[in-house]
Amino acid sequence: MIYVIHGATGAQGAPVVSALSAAGKSVTAVTRNEHAVVDGARVVAAAYSSAADLTAAYRDAAGVFVHLPVTSEEDRRIFADNILSAVRAARPARVVFSTSGAPIDPAAGGAAATLAAGLADSGVSHAVIAPELYLENLLMPYVIDSVRDRGVLPYPIRADFPVSWSSHLDIADVAVALFERTDVTGVVSVGQYPAITGPDLAEAFGTRLGRDVVFEPITPGELRVSIEPLLGEDAAAVVAGLYQAMSTMPGRSIAPETSAQKLLGVTTRTTGQWLADIGL
Repeated sequence: MIYVIHGATGAQGAPVVSALSAAGKSVTAVTRNEHAVVDGARVVAAAYSSAADLTAAYRDAAGVFVHLPVTSEEDRRIFADNILSAVRAARPARVVFSTSGAPIDPAAGGAAATLAAGLADSGVSHAVIAPELYLENLLMPYVIDSVRDRGVLPYPIRADFPVSWSSHLDIADVAVALFERTDVTGVVSVGQYPAITGPDLAEAFGTRLGRDVVFEPITPGELRVSIEPLLGEDAAAVVAGLYQAMSTMPGRSIAPETSAQKLLGVTTRTTGQWLADIGL
């Protein structure tokens, strides 16, 4: 039984590869670089832009873990369509899709919503992992360098904006559980509950680092400038747009009735536990 993992050399896919490999599963890492080396996995070169590549990678798979990369929405729509074409053609036994926090409400539109709806119509066993915001975002240089140098945690949300934060490690735990628990379908929410605010994050960092840390709201425009050198202009614009949309929301809390805690018995790490797990 082979599990096919997208983004296996990146932040989201690598923990899934590690968790499956540790559980003794056979893993195929899907990458764009055929010469990549992924511990615990066989590497297959396949591009999101090629439905044929994806079909070949998915065929006979016991499970496929997929997420859409951060790029232009136009490209993400193409990738979603190609993934769906491959799933329909190859018929893997199970697909687990992480939204990476993108909206999947059909009314909102977008590539993630298209992919979620298409999986629901595919007839293939599937589940959709729905995180809110990733704790790994706080490791971006503009955040973590400020925490270390100034004792200030800057982030583009209001101080009173509650979020059910989760980590890529949590997503991996949930993905592995969902490959085993094929009775659980539909949307599985992943994140801390109750949700926490920016000052709560700063307090957790301060406790871990043994110093005072305060939270500082910044604007989506300031975020865009900070991440453009890392992500590129198009991707930075997409991310900043998501935070601009969030600025009108009351918060980003998971619904406990669809949570991994309730459906799978998988508890999301606290911020302090995550900081300890990554050795910060």
